[in-house]
Amino acid sequence: MTSREATKFLPRNHDEVENLERGFRHWATLIGIGAIQWPWLLRSLRGGSKADKRALLERLELPLDALPNLGSWKADTHFLHRIVDWILAEQPELVVEFGTGASSLIIARALQLNGKGRLISFDQYEDFIESTQQWLGEYGLTADLRCVPLVASPEPWPGLWYDHGALPDDIDLLIVDGPCWTIHPFVRGAADGVFSHLRRGGVVLLDDGARPGERIVRKRWEERWPDFDFHLAREGAKGTVVGIRRA
Repeated sequence: MTSREATKFLPRNHDEVENLERGFRHWATLIGIGAIQWPWLLRSLRGGSKADKRALLERLELPLDALPNLGSWKADTHFLHRIVDWILAEQPELVVEFGTGASSLIIARALQLNGKGRLISFDQYEDFIESTQQWLGEYGLTADLRCVPLVASPEPWPGLWYDHGALPDDIDLLIVDGPCWTIHPFVRGAADGVFSHLRRGGVVLLDDGARPGERIVRKRWEERWPDFDFHLAREGAKGTVVGIRRA
């Protein structure tokens, strides 16, 4: 859910939230976790050093202005380097992403360098999809970018989730970088509805893994999915939850 332009400190308004029923417990969780996670949010304003971004673009053979702005609500360079490391090493056939933007460009380029693999990416904002599609096209990259609405999350997760419809099996890499925590701190937990589509040995990467909400999500995933091994990788400003489905 990020464009190539600089993003503001506060996230974009979610029109869908107006239709979301929010009771006392919902607001208590949002306010309580929001109050303690400001240090993580402040650190996320820095998307990584210029040297890290330069190294990322050089290894992908992209011009230095291909990523003009990182930080704020965008993926940081540590998360993007982790994605590239995995794609170049594992040669995936299928990558699925929730939250279109800078990471979509990086994924598409890494797959292109491999000479194989495809990306399916979901976002709820049509203008983000259109601008990202144009962004990729400027570098000769392609991806299956899909604009889908947010709907009530499946049980037991609160908030909203992407109405992504049927997905193929044998997903190699699942990247979760949306929706925004301001819908609910545990909103990205609903990504586990896709876990059964991951192949054995497949990987899920959850951005912002060091935030309190995502730490709770990881604990719940560990309880709900005993055939996955989860851990928190602490590199970067925001951390990454890594889950690997056992072979």
